[in-house]
Amino acid sequence: MDRILVTEKIAAEGLDVLRRAGEVDVKLDLDKAALLAQVAEYDALVVRSATKVTAEVIAAGKQLKVIGRAGTGVDNIDVEAATRNGIIVVNAPASNNVAVAELAIGLLISLARSIPQAHASLQSGKWERTKFVGWEVRGKTLGLVGLGRIGSEVAIRARALEMTILAYDPVVSLDRAEQIGVELVSMDDLLARSDVVSLHIPLVEGTRNLFDASRIARMKRGACLINASRGGIVDEAALMEALDSGQLTAAALDVFSQEPPAPDALVTHHPKIITVPHIGASTAEAQISAGSEVAEGVAAALGGETPRYAVNAPFVAPESWGVLQPYMTLGRQLGRLISQMIVDPVRSYDLEFRGELAEVDTHPVRLAVLQGLLEANSPMRITPVNAPLIARERGVRLTERTDPDAQSYTGLLVVNVQTADNLHCFSGSVLRGESHIIQADGYFVDFVPHGPLLFTYHRDRPGMIGRVGTLLGTSDVNISGMYVGRLAPREQAMMVLTLDEPASVEVLAKIEEEEDIQRAIGVVL
Repeated sequence: MDRILVTEKIAAEGLDVLRRAGEVDVKLDLDKAALLAQVAEYDALVVRSATKVTAEVIAAGKQLKVIGRAGTGVDNIDVEAATRNGIIVVNAPASNNVAVAELAIGLLISLARSIPQAHASLQSGKWERTKFVGWEVRGKTLGLVGLGRIGSEVAIRARALEMTILAYDPVVSLDRAEQIGVELVSMDDLLARSDVVSLHIPLVEGTRNLFDASRIARMKRGACLINASRGGIVDEAALMEALDSGQLTAAALDVFSQEPPAPDALVTHHPKIITVPHIGASTAEAQISAGSEVAEGVAAALGGETPRYAVNAPFVAPESWGVLQPYMTLGRQLGRLISQMIVDPVRSYDLEFRGELAEVDTHPVRLAVLQGLLEANSPMRITPVNAPLIARERGVRLTERTDPDAQSYTGLLVVNVQTADNLHCFSGSVLRGESHIIQADGYFVDFVPHGPLLFTYHRDRPGMIGRVGTLLGTSDVNISGMYVGRLAPREQAMMVLTLDEPASVEVLAKIEEEEDIQRAIGVVL
């Protein structure tokens, strides 16, 4: 059973998912030395933001298959080191979208009406109604720097407040922006026109101190700034200077360059800055979602699947996940089947993506096929993360093409294997959400690829099924299903038996001794 180490608090619902995937140990507040000493014993590591998963920690985790971050960012994980070691990194990017967006809107309203200051004034025994004259957000312009998941949620809510919304995001398409009622503009245009600027971008080298004195000076005079994304994006000293000079009217911060800030930090005591202690994701719903999402990703990775939110594996758009996910499972199964059935040296592999597969980005399915082809015969752990690198090192030649025609299937995944003398064809489809192999080495069959299997290449003769069944029964191997594909009556045929337990090498040898049976292969998927 896989062992899972959880070093920070996650929702009970997430722990329940993890416990179904393996043996879970919750060890909170581990220092660096303790983490280094213990991580070697585990197959999975689950953290939040406090645990620093450095290259040193990753090197010590010799059994690690997956690292999970119960939250959106992965700033505290050395993703490059994990990738080099074939370790999948998963997070929960959609878990706190609404929570952070609602906080940003709450900070916007608080800036407009000075709600925290008015509350503090009244609690101190004062009645200062005329001091707290605010402004209406209706009709004002909100500039969003970043129009990803959270920025889009803010835009939807701001539209309901009758605001004009601008956005700067070089990745987002015009169609997507129009869909949610946002005007895409340049950064300088956004700064010049926005009454309020709200930041929704990650902290990377290119965004560190993005809002420095120079950029703040390009903002509309008297505007407000909100940062509920990551500390370090705003130069806090420059922000305070702009507030003191009147360049900005007010600001609201949920995140800081140092967390927690020092007790005497000027940024948390400035009268024109509303500050809250990084509570963007702090709702009951977001915590449950973060714990559950990352746990499901960890469980998928431990099960050999590609998690939906794998940071260092190909991203699958939400609208494509329903189509691609079952084909990713099928691709890995086809790869494993081929690697166990084809014993001759392979010159090349050709993938065909047909039907509904021709209409989506199939890169994740390609990686799944590669993973299946490589993992059965590799001393290394193969994942979608390192499969392309291992394939290049081994000189694996793989081409791919698409075809809208899937015959009578909704979608069809075909793998053609070219050896020195022959072309071997394997194909499969997804029926009712379940993988089906419909062609194995050129023979048309239809079976669900799961567990131990037995394949025989034989001449189609009466009594073949009974003879093989008798040999298996004598060895206490139970048959759960049987499928036969043949080229023509009484000619070459293939029999596929799904088994409850694998057939031993001795049993396979006895089957091959039977007249008219050329080859018997045991496969485990």
